[in-house]
Amino acid sequence: MNIFKTKSLKKTLQISYIFLIGIMIVPTVYSVIVTQVHTQQYNNIITNVSNANKINQIAKKDIPNELWEIVCGKKEFSSSRQNEMLDTIYFEITDMQRNSKNRKNHEKLEVAYRAYTTLRKNIEKLELQIKDGTSVTQNEASLDEIRTITALFSDIMQDFILSEIETANETNRSIKKSSIILSILQIIIVLFSFAVSLNGYVTVSNKIHKPLADMKQLSTEISHGNLLARTKVPDVEELMPLARNMNFMAEQIDILFRKNMEEQKNFQKAEVKALQAQITPHFLYNTFDTIIWLAEEEETDKVVNITKAFSEFLRISLSRGHEWITVQQELDHIRNYLKIQKIRYNDILNYEISVSPELENFKIIKLVLQPLVENAIYHGIKNKRGRGNLKVTAEYKSDEKDAIIFTVEDDGAGFTKERLDQVNQEMNNGSEDAENLSSVYGLYNVNKKLKLYYGERTEGLKIESELGKGSKISFEIPCIDDFAE
Repeated sequence: MNIFKTKSLKKTLQISYIFLIGIMIVPTVYSVIVTQVHTQQYNNIITNVSNANKINQIAKKDIPNELWEIVCGKKEFSSSRQNEMLDTIYFEITDMQRNSKNRKNHEKLEVAYRAYTTLRKNIEKLELQIKDGTSVTQNEASLDEIRTITALFSDIMQDFILSEIETANETNRSIKKSSIILSILQIIIVLFSFAVSLNGYVTVSNKIHKPLADMKQLSTEISHGNLLARTKVPDVEELMPLARNMNFMAEQIDILFRKNMEEQKNFQKAEVKALQAQITPHFLYNTFDTIIWLAEEEETDKVVNITKAFSEFLRISLSRGHEWITVQQELDHIRNYLKIQKIRYNDILNYEISVSPELENFKIIKLVLQPLVENAIYHGIKNKRGRGNLKVTAEYKSDEKDAIIFTVEDDGAGFTKERLDQVNQEMNNGSEDAENLSSVYGLYNVNKKLKLYYGERTEGLKIESELGKGSKISFEIPCIDDFAE
């Protein structure tokens, strides 16, 4: 029996309604399952990359430095931290093996574990040599061998990180493929709805022709991408469920599209945060080194000042997890950063921050100025002979007072036109290999962050530079009084 040729219009519509609900469940379930799988994959990859970077730093720098101080006689094995560091490497490798689902990556981690085992044995050997009173020359030779092993371990970790990034690319391709499949399913739903409407038009009398024509128009608009379209519920009792369910279907499709877009946006935000967390670890190390050096020189006032500035710098960086802070907090953040750098580079750095007080309460996405200031110091002023000057300004774009322009300007080394073109290209387009962005990494991250959070309301970073005369980096954002995160 053909269910669409039944004499009962009510029964025909009821059966059609069941089909509609059934087919709508398919893309919903598919989307939920695929999203869960891909989210877990990305979380594992991000965790593995973060852990690999962490133990790579420990193996490449921290352990050799710790052992060098022991060989030099500055420390004893009993008071050193090398065993704690080795335990950290072991636990992180174990955690990465548990998270990694890629066979090739598992093999790399097995090699890394063997290198770790060799490293531990050589450290234990060095400890026995020192206890037995072996000569400094022999101890230094053993230390050189340990450094060779840590260099090998570092290479393995770098290879693992690149492999994990490739795994992320494969996951991204899988997401795109899933999106295509979901789109096909949604098109099938639209076509099926259109078929139901056409069948009703042929089946029923002229009395209900107009309501069916309206529903046909609705399905046509949906097929053309107008997911906000809705149909008026007719007064015909048998057609009421169909009209209501078609409206519900359009709403669900709209929700699915919006949900998919939001998930993509959330992934981009997570990627930015992962990048942000790795921007300037050397600044932290240098700051701690400076505090130690000042303490050794008994520069008490400077120790207090730099510690206060560093504490405030970290407090604003964390911001209790908030992404939006006030302009005043953002400027305080770079003031503290510059206080620290001023103590470190007193002979080469002068700075000035100029901002109107009426701008200070506007909201801004956090941590966009500090990378620009850091770039000006490390790639501009430090490469210039003599003292350099740095100026940070914030002002209204126009008399309408609807946008703010931030500028970071230095009189440092500057760029040639060719280098400036290269920097702009890398900053806007990125690179498949993140290591190739080392000189513009902070600029690339800030530019990407501005466009992600402000969209079309900002053009991103603008760079002006002339060799030997300095550089100026600026960006424009809308005035925002408040933002609900």
